[in-house]
Formats: sequence, C-alpha cells, structure tokens
Amino acid sequence: MIILQTDRLSKTYASGTGCSNISLTIKQGQIFGLLGPNGAGKSTFVKMVVGLLRPDSGSGTLFGKPIGDPESRVKLGYLPELFRFQDWLTGAEVLRYHAGLCGMTRAQTKSASFAARIKEVFRTCGLNERGYDRVRQYSKGMQQRLGLACALLMDPDFIILDEPSSALDPIGRYEVRQLLERLRSEGKTVFLNTHLLEDVEAVCDEVAFLHKGQLRASGPMQEMLRTDSSWELTVSGWLPELQEELSEQLLPGMAVEVTKKAADGSAVLKVSAHNREQIGYLIRLLVEEGVTVYEVVPVQGSLEAWFLSMSGGEAAGGARS
Repeated sequence: MIILQTDRLSKTYASGTGCSNISLTIKQGQIFGLLGPNGAGKSTFVKMVVGLLRPDSGSGTLFGKPIGDPESRVKLGYLPELFRFQDWLTGAEVLRYHAGLCGMTRAQTKSASFAARIKEVFRTCGLNERGYDRVRQYSKGMQQRLGLACALLMDPDFIILDEPSSALDPIGRYEVRQLLERLRSEGKTVFLNTHLLEDVEAVCDEVAFLHKGQLRASGPMQEMLRTDSSWELTVSGWLPELQEELSEQLLPGMAVEVTKKAADGSAVLKVSAHNREQIGYLIRLLVEEGVTVYEVVPVQGSLEAWFLSMSGGEAAGGARS
C-alpha cells in the first residue's frame, strides 16, 4: 500500500528555490530517511506534505487524498523540528490539549481510558512519571520526548519525524531507534528527516537525498551504499609471487591488496576496480593461475561516505532548510 506519493512537487521562495520536481513514493511499513545538507529543501518538502506550505506546482497524495486536504492528515503524526510548549502546563496537559486539537472532546480527554493512553505514550517515549511534571522542569531532551509523545498520541499510521533525536543523549537516541523499529514491526510507516547519519543507517529501509532543492538519489538503503569500486575475494592456492604477476596483467584503475593470508594458501584479497566486468576479468586471471575463488563480496560503503559524495563534501544539516 502506498502511503505517500509526490509527483514533481515544487516550491519557490523569493530568495530562491525551496525544492524542485520532487517525486517520491513511500510504502506502508517502511522507515524512510530524507537526507541532505543545510538548505537542501528537506523541511520545505515536509511542510508541503503536511499541509503547512502550498506547493507552486506538482501534486501529491497522502493516504490517497491530495496533500493539503485535512482528510489526508487524519492518520498522520508529526514531530516538527522546532516546537514550543507552554511551560506552565504539565506534559499530560500538553497531550490533552493536543488531543483537543485533533478533535477529541473535553470529556473524552478527561476519561480514564485516555488517561491510560497518556500513560502508555509516556512509557513508550521514555518520559514515564516525569510526563506529569510541568514543562518548565524539562530538559531539551525531555521536551523532545514530549514532542514525540504528541506525534504518537492518536496512534497514527504514518509518522513524520523532523530531527527526533537531535537533543537526546546516546542512550536516548538508541531508545528512539528501538521505538522506530517497533513501529515498523506494527505496520506503521515512518518518515525520518535527520542529520544524524548513523541513526538513518541503523533503521531506514529506503533513503532519498536532496541537494540544492533537487532530488539527487532515492532507493533502498543497501542499494545506495553498494559500491562497484571495492570488492573482497576469498581464495585458496594463493602464492606470494602471484602479486607481481597479476600486477602486470591488471587493467588500468585496478589494484589488488592481500589483507589476510594463511600458511595453507588461503587469502583474502581487497580489489579496487571500476566495474563488475573488471572483477570478472580478475577472477579469470586467478583461475588460470590455479587459484580457487570461494567468495566475491562487494564492500559496502558507509552512509557518511555516500552523503559526502552526493553533496560534494557539504556537511549534513539539521537546521532549517
């Protein structure tokens, strides 16, 4: 089932392009990560999806309804990057107020069943009994947990989280990652906009990369990180003199390094190559030399390396974009 689909969604400001021709599809049960440096257009895109900005051109649907239509937001939970709570309220009062904005009556928000729901959400987000303290007593991390509680309160099917872990310590970030994985296991769909690359790499099924308002790449995480330039070959029958013999026959741009070697002739070779065809060429050379090739594995790159290659070295950004 398709949860969100956009077709050439665009927004231009007086100061320049916010984002241009963004086409994305997010399916049920995914954790989808949106990445890009500061000013890439990430927040602009999110605000159009949730109806806070009207696109200049293009279209999109959320749960089959046009984005911007209030009906499209009924099953949506949203944690904005910047949020403020009245500090004289308790966390529980903030949630009751939020529920009222979502259409619940005052009587419903005061019911025992809703009190139980508040307690459950506090436990889920790690606030527990601190959820009943006044917001002025909260740290930044606790306020972020309260924002997450607001996003989850009405049990939405699609949760958009804009920098959900930026104010949390490592333990808090780990707990949020566990929560996201649990939501996915329950069939929920999560859209994660964050500059914390390790969090994206740990939990996201698919990622998209925005740069200067343009969609540069989108697809499964493993596919984005896969590289055809570095491979590991596990072999047997390797002899030291083969290193020099192979170097004379390698194609331009290829290199072979022995990273592990045993007395029985088994070895692990790290190979640099431009493409898979060059790897096939090397395997043929090895077989001709009497070497048995047991395994050929592409070396997966890191999300940080992929991010830097896509952005031309610009840092990841969590500020307004």
